[in-house]
Amino acid sequence: MGTTRALTLRQNRCAASFTTGLMFVAGLVLISTFVSAQEPSAPNQKAQQSEGFFSSVSRWLAEQTANVGTSFNDARKRVEGFSSAAGDAAKTTVEGAKDAADAVVRIPTARAISGHEKCQLAPNGAPDCVAAANTICKAKGFASGKSLDMTTAEVCPAKVYMSRRSTGPECTTDTFVSRALCQ
Repeated sequence: MGTTRALTLRQNRCAASFTTGLMFVAGLVLISTFVSAQEPSAPNQKAQQSEGFFSSVSRWLAEQTANVGTSFNDARKRVEGFSSAAGDAAKTTVEGAKDAADAVVRIPTARAISGHEKCQLAPNGAPDCVAAANTICKAKGFASGKSLDMTTAEVCPAKVYMSRRSTGPECTTDTFVSRALCQ
């Protein structure tokens, strides 16, 4: 029933378009008749007006045909440009998928290893934990690692605690790698 309804709607649209076209042509004929009735003229002038009317309509139809042809050419060029852009996007996507697949292949060899390795201080005073993560991983037989979890502790000499203080200028803050992702 849906197909029948779609065909009926399509037929109604075609009929409406045809009727509109007929009404347009009839209107042009009536206008030209009205104009020629307003001005009494000789038989030669009526023939010239008829030829002028039909040549105008012919010229208008030729212009519309050229416009439609130009529109189709523009649409064809856009579709060609779109297909070229789609091809470029597909190439980029394939390359990205290969990179992602390579990363996924490496994941099974990665392991999270627990440990306790002190981070050395960098020249700017911040902890540098790359070497500590690598040390934890190499101790377990892996080639390299990256720190996953760090612990920070304040370390004070025994004399600070014996003097019943919890901190002092002698105390330092140490950072430790407690878990590393090893590969």
